[in-house]
Amino acid sequence: VYAVTGDNVSAAAGRVSFVLGMQGPCSSIDTACSSALAAMHGGAHAVRGSECGAALGMAVSLKLVPYGTLGGASAGMLSLDGRCKTLDARANGYARSEGIGALVVTAGEHRLLLSGSAVRQDGRSASLTAPNGSAQRTLLCKVLSRAALGVSDVGRIEAHGTGTALGDPTEAGALAAVHAAEDRTKSAVIGAAKASVGH
Repeated sequence: VYAVTGDNVSAAAGRVSFVLGMQGPCSSIDTACSSALAAMHGGAHAVRGSECGAALGMAVSLKLVPYGTLGGASAGMLSLDGRCKTLDARANGYARSEGIGALVVTAGEHRLLLSGSAVRQDGRSASLTAPNGSAQRTLLCKVLSRAALGVSDVGRIEAHGTGTALGDPTEAGALAAVHAAEDRTKSAVIGAAKASVGH
């Protein structure tokens, strides 16, 4: 009986809502590395649209079977020494890990200020897993516009930070292009916390 609702991703969010007695929009989102951000974006959209007073966005990563790790290693995506060296010339791939993170988005007096968010797919690029710098630049501009912020208002940037020779330069290039288009005088700190704990 547990297998009926326990072996599909769509039931995961419903189980959390059931246990916590939460009502309102409920969905399971799988966008690979950006699942938590996509969930947060959807939750914030629901709160802003008064579909609910608060939203819980969560991400869980469990490596219960070896196939994903074996596939990533075979494709040359994983770091040979198990360390993700984001934005480093020594970058040689990412490290996989397990973990859970959660964020509550509310519209009340005590809230995390989320000025704007956006979700975008890369579309066509060199390969299925290759990033698209043009799409990333468009996304960054869209987020700044929705948040009514200029580049000079941003002091810290949390990067995806794959630690790969293709992903990091593409991401850094998109950030630099958007930054240079508006303000060449102010710099921002770029970090990637996910790189410290694994992808």
